[in-house]
Amino acid sequence: MILPLSRLTPPVDLAAEIQRLKKAKNAVILAHYYQADEIQDQADFIGDSLQLAREAANSKADIIVFCGVHFMAETAKILSPQRQVLLPDLAAGCSLADSAPAKEFAAFVAAHPGHVVVTYVNSSAAVKALSDYCVTSSNAVAVVESIPKDQPIIFAPDRFLGDYVRQKTGRDLVLWEGSCEIHELFSAQAIIDLKQANPGCITLVHPECPATVRDLGDVVGSTKALLEAVKKGAADGTYLVVTEPGIIHQMRRAQPKARFLEAPASVKGSKDGSCTSCNTCPHMRLNTLEKLWRCLAEGRPEITLDATLIERARLPIERMLAVG
Repeated sequence: MILPLSRLTPPVDLAAEIQRLKKAKNAVILAHYYQADEIQDQADFIGDSLQLAREAANSKADIIVFCGVHFMAETAKILSPQRQVLLPDLAAGCSLADSAPAKEFAAFVAAHPGHVVVTYVNSSAAVKALSDYCVTSSNAVAVVESIPKDQPIIFAPDRFLGDYVRQKTGRDLVLWEGSCEIHELFSAQAIIDLKQANPGCITLVHPECPATVRDLGDVVGSTKALLEAVKKGAADGTYLVVTEPGIIHQMRRAQPKARFLEAPASVKGSKDGSCTSCNTCPHMRLNTLEKLWRCLAEGRPEITLDATLIERARLPIERMLAVG
């Protein structure tokens, strides 16, 4: 009797079996920088949201296995609807995407007639379908600058990224009040203390952080931009990383002699008001090596989207890719 795949015992060498299944099924594994180290090591391509969206759009594989969170896998499906898109754990969501429910966002848009809607890619397919442009932290400034200056703009769902874009462009944006549960909690005081204890360190900050934290950064940018700063920086330098620490795996590969410090989150009730382990995204880390293997072996969980929704959500994403 052949047992269902879901009851099969995981192989001893998960990594080797993942690679075997990937080749046998003509699959490609895409992983975000915030994934666990062992998952990044299995990926064919590692990147930020913009890079991964481009890879998904250009993929020739029969199966795209997206090691990230749900909105990322949805974006891959929108860009490659003819391909099977798998996500190792369907529960891998995103607090920022969840902060903008489609029904409430539709009402918000309706309350601001005449506004162009610019939506961060960290949003559901349904919210993207209500948008004129999608952006990532890599190109949000460029996209907003491409819109005529007299055109009023809604920016959603991240109020901190929106504030950063407003600061960089001088545009008067109407902001949806969403945020990332990880980036909004970084402790400005803890970062100040670390900078004082490590003079000369380079502080790398993601723009999803509040302004008080961004103001402490030597480099403020997307995960790709922060990684590029390390690649171009001192080989023996000290870098204070103010984003999800999964990116440090690639930073260490780029500069193995460098020293990397994780910025702690601010947590009430802790001894010093901060928590280093709290800077790790619990949603990203739901994907595991065993779930990746099982996903390839079983061909599930699969991302499915209504064809009409795909059609409506595709245009703002394509506009994002076109801007740069």
